[in-house]
Amino acid sequence: MKEVILKPKEQPNIWLEAEVIKPDVFAGKGLKDIEALEIFYGSKKARFGDFFEVSGTASDKAEDVRIVIAGDVSRTKRVGEDMSAGEIIIKGSADMYVGARMKGGRIIVEGNADAFAGQQLAGGELIIKGNAGNYLGSSYRGDWRGMKGGVITVEGNAGGEIAEFMLGGKMHIKGSVGAFAGLHMKKGLIVIDGSAAGRVGAQMTGGSIVVNGRIASLLPGFKFEKKEKDIKIDGEEFMGIYSKYTGDHAERGASGVLYVRD
Repeated sequence: MKEVILKPKEQPNIWLEAEVIKPDVFAGKGLKDIEALEIFYGSKKARFGDFFEVSGTASDKAEDVRIVIAGDVSRTKRVGEDMSAGEIIIKGSADMYVGARMKGGRIIVEGNADAFAGQQLAGGELIIKGNAGNYLGSSYRGDWRGMKGGVITVEGNAGGEIAEFMLGGKMHIKGSVGAFAGLHMKKGLIVIDGSAAGRVGAQMTGGSIVVNGRIASLLPGFKFEKKEKDIKIDGEEFMGIYSKYTGDHAERGASGVLYVRD
């Protein structure tokens, strides 16, 4: 892969809207062309090169482009939004909407990611090595379609209402999560290695949630079915004794499954 390196000049006082940071846009462009790309600094238009030093070489094909952001971009929104191929590595933290509506490729955030990371993810892989904010893999505000494909992995903790309206794909949180994980979930798999603040799977009608830690409170719409040992979901094995619940039976036709490790 050919690599384009972006070095933030400084963290702006007002957030940047930089959805142009993706292999789909950089492919086939020279460094001057990338520097001339238009972004928003608050409500004003600005040149990409005003905020980033650009070096390296971009391939003609998006799948052969790797973008390395050599620094913190915790005030730069929409990195990798709508990307379909290639790779982005962020050597720091990222602001809101990183990987939103992503269709393919891979994004690695070596720090934390703010709210709405992986919003409506359709494909590809989003890896967050730190913590993720609220609404990870969720729907757009007012919409009913959340993450429907791909994989999101968070090595730290995640906030509330993750995987809201989830329609497919897999989300793995290696730490703990806030309230309402899997809210309105319809399909897919959520794995939580740590604990959950409560209300897991509220109004879910399908899909599977595995909690390896503890849930602060279980909703009354979930029905205990049985104890199971060494469960297998979508070809993935989970070792141990699990309590199996179905729900959320407050919804019509609910067929969601919640496994809580004993």
